Amino acid sequence: MDKTIDESKQGNNLVLEQKEGNKRKLFIESYGCAMNFSDSEIVASILSDQGFNTTQSLEEADLVLVNTCSIRDKAEQTVRKRLEKYNAVKRINPKMKVGVLGCMAERLKTKFLEEEKIVDLVVGPDAYKDLPNLLAEVDQGRDAINVILSKEETYGDISPVRLNTNGVSAYVSITRGCDNMCTFCVVPFTRGRERSRDPQSIIEEVNDLWNKGYKEITLLGQNVDSYLWYGGGLKKDFVKASDMQKATAVHFPQLLEMCAITQPEMRIRFSTSNPQDLTLDVIHTMAKYDNICKHIHLPVQSGSNRILKEMNRLHTREEYFELIDNIRRILPECSISQDMIAGFPTETEQDHQDTLSLMQYVKYNFGFMYMYSERPGTMAERKLEDDVPEAIKKRRLAEIVQLQRELGAEQIEKYINTEVEVLIERESKKSNEQWSGKTSQNIVAVFPKENYKIGELVKVKVLDCTSATLIGEVIGYSKHN
Repeated sequence: MDKTIDESKQGNNLVLEQKEGNKRKLFIESYGCAMNFSDSEIVASILSDQGFNTTQSLEEADLVLVNTCSIRDKAEQTVRKRLEKYNAVKRINPKMKVGVLGCMAERLKTKFLEEEKIVDLVVGPDAYKDLPNLLAEVDQGRDAINVILSKEETYGDISPVRLNTNGVSAYVSITRGCDNMCTFCVVPFTRGRERSRDPQSIIEEVNDLWNKGYKEITLLGQNVDSYLWYGGGLKKDFVKASDMQKATAVHFPQLLEMCAITQPEMRIRFSTSNPQDLTLDVIHTMAKYDNICKHIHLPVQSGSNRILKEMNRLHTREEYFELIDNIRRILPECSISQDMIAGFPTETEQDHQDTLSLMQYVKYNFGFMYMYSERPGTMAERKLEDDVPEAIKKRRLAEIVQLQRELGAEQIEKYINTEVEVLIERESKKSNEQWSGKTSQNIVAVFPKENYKIGELVKVKVLDCTSATLIGEVIGYSKHN
């Protein structure tokens, strides 16, 4: 999947919604993309109805779950280290059960149970509703596994328990799976084919979040712009839909507009976009509504047409430039961020230079940059030799990161002496005298607290900046507060 969250980040289990009468304790950690964090909230909701409240203390947990990522080897190694930690605690508390959820569970299936014998429970991304049955098996002393992928499951009927929440912003999952088959990516094999959630259930969740005091949502999908609801079913089967289904289908621009209109005071974000699916209708909808945030995460992965073809990315460098030009024309205030892979198989020095020149053209605000790591089961692993030496991968990645630092600094400095709207999210990490929040462009800003509160929208005069953070002072409430 095109990444939005660093795989080293983990949920800290803070939960606002504890159910009275629940006796058992669930400790859940999430790694990888935002979808995993969203899925953990669905799991916590399902288990809440089975007598579990979440806890921040691993030692007191009856059930420990780790929601896993398979996008890179580093992510899997991080999870393995956590499983070692869980098992050390399990020796002290033998009643504790340990389970693996998500993409790593789907990829490795029985290996955890049969070969390594380090967990009691293995559950794939489409099988979370089967958790009550699986836990009954575990309670009887048996290992349990369900990694069956679904053509229908969207969890649209589950009201998530909000984990690791600041009470201000929340994820709303709108699609599951992916049809793109990028050769470097394991997601289509671990999360299945693409299907979308009923728009009515999405709007109900958005309304519920607003009523609970949330001020911002992120519409979430592996490939959010390809959202398509025509009554249920896989996206690939839309060609077989009836004329009525086709005429009444809801595409992403319409869903985005529905959310913006339904809660006009709530900020709307979305992630992750794919260049081949991001249409001008989406950009025009963003321009039409003040409450749709002006930021697009638009992974490109490489600036070389040859490498893009090897990756099975269904866009060219030139098409990407045309899309960027249209975003700049229609939404000049929009920030753009990237995902980039250094050292994909067969990448030459010229391919690498093409990536650097693409970055120079776009002038991204920020990005997520990685060295290629071969993932078992992907098309690249099956068909391409991982032939770029490690030292060259590291050097190319360092050059990409350095250029992004320069571009990001250049972009952020443009905000000095301007006014920006900021949603206050939390206390600043560096000072308890300051608030921290994000602009519409997804840029962090810090400023003195004064009498303002978390969840308020304020106008901030930018006085200075670091390489990634705006520094300023509040000059009053935003008109949208």
